[in-house]
Amino acid sequence: MFKNEDTAGADKPNSDVNGRKSPKSERTRASIRQTALRSFRENGFDATTMRQVADEASVSLGNAYYYFPTKNHLVQELYVEVQEAHRASVEPLLATSTDLVERLGIVYRQGLAQLAPFHKFAPGFLSAMISPKSPLNPLSADSLPARQITVGLFREAITGAKNRLPGEFEERMPAALWLSYLLLSLYWSYDRSAGQRRTERLLEQGLRLLRVALPAIRMPFLRAPLRSILDLVAEAGL
Repeated sequence: MFKNEDTAGADKPNSDVNGRKSPKSERTRASIRQTALRSFRENGFDATTMRQVADEASVSLGNAYYYFPTKNHLVQELYVEVQEAHRASVEPLLATSTDLVERLGIVYRQGLAQLAPFHKFAPGFLSAMISPKSPLNPLSADSLPARQITVGLFREAITGAKNRLPGEFEERMPAALWLSYLLLSLYWSYDRSAGQRRTERLLEQGLRLLRVALPAIRMPFLRAPLRSILDLVAEAGL
């Protein structure tokens, strides 16, 4: 998709007899990765190019493409790094509360906090991920590592709460909550209010509604249709 620059003359990294990358090779890859992630944070998606990354990392363009075949592969590295930071910020805070809705709120809020530095660049990233065929699509197989981190955080928030859900819903809810987080992030991307206050209000209202609605999960006549709804989410490949 973005591989429109000359890739001739790639300098293939050294490997040992078992095919393992040499320390020099690992350093080169790490340098390219860190250069790209810094550029994404400072310049956004559109202004970051493979040639610029190669120049700043002091490697050939072919070598940059050897380690990362497209710019999308570098964006995937960014996705994972942001979600790892999300996990690192959430886990200590989850230890401060056993209330289910409060714990879910922590996951949502900290996720948006990790995205905050990218708000002004959001349109560029969105344009790259909007196609169903794009590997940057949040539902793609390429995005699975980052997606699993966030789904796992919602699962941790649910299973660590004192007001536990029925087991069938504990199993199904994390994927549905991830999907709601994705939609909230999309709304946040277009939110031009100061400090994205509209997104914050939307989240607060949603959490209040969730607190009111959660007891309905235990009502026998509602459990079957709710299971069906959550199973539809699972069919999206989450």
